[in-house]
Amino acid sequence: MQALIDVILPVFLVIGFGYLAVWKGYFSDANVDGLMKFTQSFAIPVLLFSAISRLDLSQNFDARLLISYYTGSATAFAAGLLGARFLFKRPWEDSVVIGFACLFANSVLLGLAITERAYGASALNPNYAIIAIHSPFCYGLGITSMEIVRARGQGIARTATSVLRAMFRNALILGITLGFIVNLSGITLPGVLTDAVDLMVRAALPAAIFALGGVLVRYKPEGDLRTILYVCAVSLMLHPAIVWMMGSALSLPQGAFRSAVLTASMAPGVNAYVFANIYGRARRVAASAVLIGTLGSILTVWVWLALLG
Repeated sequence: MQALIDVILPVFLVIGFGYLAVWKGYFSDANVDGLMKFTQSFAIPVLLFSAISRLDLSQNFDARLLISYYTGSATAFAAGLLGARFLFKRPWEDSVVIGFACLFANSVLLGLAITERAYGASALNPNYAIIAIHSPFCYGLGITSMEIVRARGQGIARTATSVLRAMFRNALILGITLGFIVNLSGITLPGVLTDAVDLMVRAALPAAIFALGGVLVRYKPEGDLRTILYVCAVSLMLHPAIVWMMGSALSLPQGAFRSAVLTASMAPGVNAYVFANIYGRARRVAASAVLIGTLGSILTVWVWLALLG
């Protein structure tokens, strides 16, 4: 339990610092918007590019691992989407964002740290296999669904064009794509460029988390609490439960099984709000789900760790 607090509490405190800075007037709304623009359009895409360009794509890519994890992810997305639409009567665009919040687990910031704390650095290879396609899968599913609901009545060809245009205008997808190009081609980047990339990478997550805290001042959970709690329940309980069932059915090896279930049990990541902010829909739900889910995961992740043994 102490290890979980040591990992999660610093993240929660940075969010709190951002909240306090804006609440007390030390950081304006315009500053928050600028910082969010920096993180979602520049720093986070560079982070994704750097991680994927350096990843050993041939190591630990077990089909059973990916099927188990991403069946859970897709199920969580469907539960969030349909629950938001039919239980909470949200518009389809809001429902896609809420489904995305259920789908996008914090696989890097929390997932890697907690897995390493629990099982050691040697246990992280299955995590890296999940992370390699995590953003492409999640953003691909989210953007495709959003473009479909926004293009209702336009026809298949026009909708497909809208999806592709949105995908390749998204800075995060571009960062991921360039990372795969560099990785698969074996291109060696100049040292000066990699040093610059590393500088940007170090700024990405702290800036995004701080900005999220500032955003929370604007989007309080008033009126959306049931929806927010629903997102947290799907993210923290349903998602890992589906992965557990799939991993058991496919006889996933113990190390990969642990990594898949633990990664699935993480709270919604900062990208849940990034996605909401891109489309300007359900931002209060997404931002609050990240905050409340992160706090709630202190308890739920401890339960999953106890079950995993």
